[in-house]
Formats: sequence, C-alpha cells, structure tokens
Amino acid sequence: MFTPHTKTEQEAMLEVVGVKRLEDLFQDVPASHRFPELNLPPALTEMEVMAEMQELASANESTRDLVCFLGAGAYHHYTPAVVDSIIRRGEFLTAYTPYQPEVSQGTLQTIFEYQSLISNLTGMEVCNASHYDGATATAEAVVMAYHNFRGKRSRVVVSPAVHPHYRQTIRTYTQGYEGLEITGDEEEIDLNAGPETLLGRVDQNTSLLIVQYPDFFGRIFDYTKVVQEAHASGALVAVVVNPIALGLLTPPGEFGADIVVGDGQPLGIPLSYGGPYLGLFATRKELVRKIAGRIVGETVDKKGERAYVLTLTAREQHIRREKATSNICTNVALIALASTVYMSLLGKQGLRQVAELCYHKAHYAAEKIASISGFSLCTDFPFFHEFLVCCPKPVEEINNHLLDHGILGGYAVGKDYPSLQNHMLVSVTEMVNKEDIDSLCDVFEEVSHG
Repeated sequence: MFTPHTKTEQEAMLEVVGVKRLEDLFQDVPASHRFPELNLPPALTEMEVMAEMQELASANESTRDLVCFLGAGAYHHYTPAVVDSIIRRGEFLTAYTPYQPEVSQGTLQTIFEYQSLISNLTGMEVCNASHYDGATATAEAVVMAYHNFRGKRSRVVVSPAVHPHYRQTIRTYTQGYEGLEITGDEEEIDLNAGPETLLGRVDQNTSLLIVQYPDFFGRIFDYTKVVQEAHASGALVAVVVNPIALGLLTPPGEFGADIVVGDGQPLGIPLSYGGPYLGLFATRKELVRKIAGRIVGETVDKKGERAYVLTLTAREQHIRREKATSNICTNVALIALASTVYMSLLGKQGLRQVAELCYHKAHYAAEKIASISGFSLCTDFPFFHEFLVCCPKPVEEINNHLLDHGILGGYAVGKDYPSLQNHMLVSVTEMVNKEDIDSLCDVFEEVSHG
C-alpha cells in the first residue's frame, strides 16, 4: 500500500534541504529534459488492472494445471500452508541483513535454527547462512578450497554427473583465477562408469573433488572409497546433495565429505520460475575460518538468559574488500526461514516419509515405463526419485505430446550432453499419484505405437 506524504510533511522536508518548491530539486537538470511528455496508455482503475493481469497470467501453465514429471534440480514438492503463513509475517518479510545483529534476536534465532537443522541433515559440523542457490554454493566451495591451500593446489576435479548449471557457474566464478584448472567433466558422460574413474585425475595438485549425491542422472553411489582416495592425495571433497534424499541416504558427513553443498529448494520452497532459492553450505569445523557468509551462535546475555550472536563473519567482505575471498555478503534469510519451518514441521520422521514416497513412486514409474515397447531405463544403478529413460523419439517431440494430455514431461538431457539425445530425465515426487503415473505411461504407449 502506497501512503503519500501530506503537504505539511513535504514542506517540512523541503525546508530541511533548503529549497522552497519540489521543482527546485531538479534545477540542475536541463529544462528541456525535466518533465518530458510520456507516451503512456490511459490510466486504468485497480479493478481493470487486476483483470488485465489475470488474463496475462492465465496464458501460463504451471504445476497447478499440469501433472509434473520435470525435475533436473528444481522439484515439485508439497509446501505446508504454515510455511507461507510464517514467512509472510511483517517482521520476517520486510527484514534485511542485520548490520547491528544482536538487536535482531528473532532473525538470529531463525538463522541459528536453520544452521542446526542443515548440520544435522548433512552430518557436518558447521553450516553458514546462506548462499543464493545450489550453483553459487558449489562455486563457493571451489573458492574456499582454493584459498584453503593458499592457491598452491590449482586443480579442481568436477564429475561430469554434477548438474550442468553448477559446472557452468563454477567456471563463471573462477574465470579470474589465474592458473586454476577445472577438469574432469570435459569429456562425454559414460553412464556405465562410476565416480572412481575420477580418481585418475586427482593428484598432489588437486584442491577439491566435486561429486553429486544422487547425481544429475539420479544415480546413487557409495562415495566412501572415493573420498578416502581423494584424502590420500591431500584433496578436499565436496558433495552436492538433494536434501530430501538425505531423509533416506547416509549423510555425507558420515562418509568423510569435507564440504556439503546443494539447493534447498525441495525444502518447502516453491518452483517460482527458477527462484529465489537457497544455497546450502556446510563443512567441517577445521574449515570454518575459510567459510563465506556468516555463522550465528548461541550464548547467554548478562542476565544469564539465552541469546544469539553473530559468532563469525568474514569482515573482509564488508570492510577490507581487497582481502576478501568471496563477495557473498547477503544471505537469503527469508528463504532459509521457509526451509527451517518446513524441516521443523516435518521433523526427522516426516522428512523420511516424504523421501520414501518419492522413492517408491519413482520406482513404480520406472518399472512401468521399462515395460513399454521402445522405452527402457538407461542405467542399472540405484536411484532415488529421478531416473534416465531412453526414448524411441526426440524428447521434445514426446513432451509436446504429453502437454496435449496435461502432463509436463521430463528433462531432455541431450541439451547438455550431446551424446545423450533421446534421453529423458524423469522426476517423481510425492505430488504425483498412481493414476498420474499410469497416465504418463499411457501416453508413452501412444508414442511407441505412433
């Protein structure tokens, strides 16, 4: 709601700045440019504007209108109503990064709770608050590893099964780092190869190895030996995670990961045309001095009551910028709060239940699809809720056919992996039911006989 200033308020403000009229504020602007005639359409009433906006919005189809089997990094999960209800509270919705943090005890507490939950989920000791999305968090892991070794280890090995957008963001972030080598993902993906093939690239010059769990194609690997071998070379290991999958899978902290990153979007964050999302970043305590962003801690005040403080923040980001190792300053606190409410509401058992629903529905879908003539599963590796389907026709053509039946099809991975044309990445979450999966398979049957 816009509340205009009164005439008295305007006169008081003009008197403070030393002018008599509003027009005097623009006296340094050439007269011919001060108040140009604007070619604008006639004014509309609020009711007319709302009707026009609704008409424009109706041209878009969303997951409210379509059954969704599209994932590839952003997933259609159910968000309980209480999540939106809490983050819409004025004290949260309008708050910004607290520069006098101890005054903002409520904001600090929500960040502390977020950090605690993510640390528990990932099995790590320290979590910051927070990064913009999974891609920036992964790039920040590269930056942190580089500075941890003071630039003396200049190689970063990235699995080709890490999300393509994350790999692109890493290269964008690090293009100014002279001598830094990003390797491991230049060649085409071998869907039958496991992550151990990356170890041939890890050497004494490697600062970081990055893998994904489950990987971009949905495959699940046990990274225990890979982490051990990388550590034997002195390198750190970063694991990109799907947080919902951690409701079922072993946390990366338990098999030795040094850094855990990922996108928190599945944790109660709507798809929202691609953002804003939430970059998860957790690490071991030994690396805490290299972490970007900020860490909130719990203490007691002078009355002996519980209080929250900004325990650690990279001051160089605000003051001595020439010494900064990262320019990530703002955290997406509102989105982190939404994920905190989601995780708190579901709890350990609820999160596991969501993960189990995704897992079992995805495996039902995979079994049915594999029985359709012309369609097959592209790999035999275990998967969580996303799997790769080899199709008899171009994925774009199949997806257009699915749209005619009110179904949003899977991701065409050939756009990112040229050797994988006619490969569709299908995602199944708790939001689809048996009838939806059967409908998808019915359309696939039509395609196979078309």
